[in-house]
Amino acid sequence: MSQKPELQRYPTDFSGRKILVTGASSGIGRATCVSLASLGAQLTLVGRDHSRLQETISQLVGCNHRVEVFDLLHTSAICSWMKNLAAELGPWDGLVHSAGILVTRPLRYLDCDTFDETMQINVAAAVQLAKGFRQRGVRAERASVVFLSSMMGLVGQAGLVAYSASKGALIALTKSLALEHAGDGIRFNCIAPGLVETEMAQRLQKALPPGSYETLLQAHPLGVGKPEDIAHAITFLLSDAARWITGTTLVVDGGYTAQ
Repeated sequence: MSQKPELQRYPTDFSGRKILVTGASSGIGRATCVSLASLGAQLTLVGRDHSRLQETISQLVGCNHRVEVFDLLHTSAICSWMKNLAAELGPWDGLVHSAGILVTRPLRYLDCDTFDETMQINVAAAVQLAKGFRQRGVRAERASVVFLSSMMGLVGQAGLVAYSASKGALIALTKSLALEHAGDGIRFNCIAPGLVETEMAQRLQKALPPGSYETLLQAHPLGVGKPEDIAHAITFLLSDAARWITGTTLVVDGGYTAQ
């Protein structure tokens, strides 16, 4: 008698897989958690506000999700924090670094402290998260990391010097990490979103000069994106459907950079 073919796991099935998500208290990070949970993932939600993390977890299907309050500005503590947490929860199959800050400030008003803080949370934290993730016992044998860059890491925008520099650095960081850790079974990729309906976009609208935000809106041929649009792209890069993709930046910007 012929044997039945072995059932294959659907490439976007996250059942039994553990994913750590920073910036999980709102926006893209929250939408990413909702998307991953719907596909069976077990999530560790990281942010600075416990009540907002609880709001996110209340929207998730499944169980065994975990809230962890941690300030990523404490970069020197990230590696040991991840090691201790993984010892309790088990190794993660994926990491999403969605936390970040955006400061709108022309060069003439940009001070060193503001620049340093932007680079610390957007870039230095990403470096330390990657360093912590690669530790033995912290990540699974085959794992995936996704960083959140921005279209502003690919093109310029007046008033966003620090933010653009940090997001461009993430793109370069992704390429180097992908090459360095391919042999370890870790894939590193980046998402470069356009303008998305988040609290960060609302703050940007208030900070830009009159008319600038409207111009930015008009430069998106498909209109402004939703957090779910980015979450779906992140889910794809984390999944087995992207098993042959590493070191790349996936642009999800409604056509902004096509011009």
